[in-house]
Amino acid sequence: MLVNNNLIAKYNVAAPRYTSYPTVPFWDNQGFETKQWIDRLQVAYNANKEEGISLYVHLPFCESLCTYCGCNTRITVNHQVEIPYIEYVLKEWTMYKAALEADIVISEIHFGGGTPTFFTATNLEMLVKGLLQGATITPNASFSFEAHPANTSKEHLQVLFDLGFRRLSLGIQDFDEKVQYIINRKQSVADVERVMQEARDIGYTSINFDLIYGLPLQTAATVAQTIDLALAMSPDRISFYSYAHVPWIKPGQRRFTENDLPQGEAKLFLYTLGKQMIEAKGYRDVGMDHFAKTNDELFLASRNETLHRNFMGYADRYTPVLIGLGVSSISDAWTAFAQNVKTVEEYYKALDSGEFPVFKGHLLHDEDLILRRYILDMMCKGKVVLQAGFEGNTIIKDRLTSLEDDGLVVVDEQVIKVTEVGKSFLRNICMVFDQRLHHSKEREQLFSQAI
Repeated sequence: MLVNNNLIAKYNVAAPRYTSYPTVPFWDNQGFETKQWIDRLQVAYNANKEEGISLYVHLPFCESLCTYCGCNTRITVNHQVEIPYIEYVLKEWTMYKAALEADIVISEIHFGGGTPTFFTATNLEMLVKGLLQGATITPNASFSFEAHPANTSKEHLQVLFDLGFRRLSLGIQDFDEKVQYIINRKQSVADVERVMQEARDIGYTSINFDLIYGLPLQTAATVAQTIDLALAMSPDRISFYSYAHVPWIKPGQRRFTENDLPQGEAKLFLYTLGKQMIEAKGYRDVGMDHFAKTNDELFLASRNETLHRNFMGYADRYTPVLIGLGVSSISDAWTAFAQNVKTVEEYYKALDSGEFPVFKGHLLHDEDLILRRYILDMMCKGKVVLQAGFEGNTIIKDRLTSLEDDGLVVVDEQVIKVTEVGKSFLRNICMVFDQRLHHSKEREQLFSQAI
């Protein structure tokens, strides 16, 4: 698929990734109280208890800083931090269990970071057992974790497998040595092959590779080589992300300059090249940046229109309650969001005071909920059915005119569908529905470029 250069120039603007609506910078935090969050969480959980809770645990520690990274991290080589952090996470979880005043049912656990495999296998076992204590696990529960290939041991894989983990996501990003050097991300092909083989031997059923296009010093040749090496290992899923260059937010990205980055047409070519190579091997496009084999649950969810998108990216299920534990984690009760404080010190201080470590949130009103559904449907299904009687539909249709003229969408009465060309501009299409973004003048300093 070739994309017109004029479209690239027109739509390569700062745009959210839409893991939520409203996006975090546009939350109405003024007047927000933690009690309001807990009240809405209780309502959501009691109404959907049988579906269970999705737990996201943020493990922020890394031994070195990857300069491309946009995550909340704490760089240290002191592994004495592990047990205290786990104890505080479990303290937070105990507070949530008490607040819900109900039997706890868990549907999903995901460990992100940071580097979850910074923690020893023994300490991760302590964390998982603490989370599961007294809880019921749904029959179709999904437990997964992110891992750095260079420090993931067979013991990590075995211990977590024995506790119910079947999914693994390996942060690879790029195999080229020059690219790895400039982004300070070091792992070899041999590291990844070892972890893959050990995970398969143990019994993991879904392994994802994280790859990034648009990194400094990348070329078509280096990206093609990375994709070739990745495909040879046959992961079940591939996440092929656009590098988000936001050095005003993440100073570590100033190790290189914009002159080192493929941009605009060159960057989109890298994505198109990678996408074509991945799909040629039988993987299917299941949403922005994500590809899966046809027997993987993420593809099946896409085909069955049960795909979901949240703060962790795409998921093969929707659970009405997502509770984020740990520093900077975000929780979601569909009608409300809450985010934890961003430093370890603040996190510990709040919990020592017997308070939830929430520092901001948002209560969704009726318009938010309609627009959230529109954006979620566009991201997960590639189509939106406009809700009859919603006053904002007229404005949305007016905004869509230009995108329809450019061949990105097809509008038929109340149904909006993304075209094949439009899939490369999914973030731009979702911006049409984003009422809060259109009322803001600060877009450029909040988000990375759409392409």
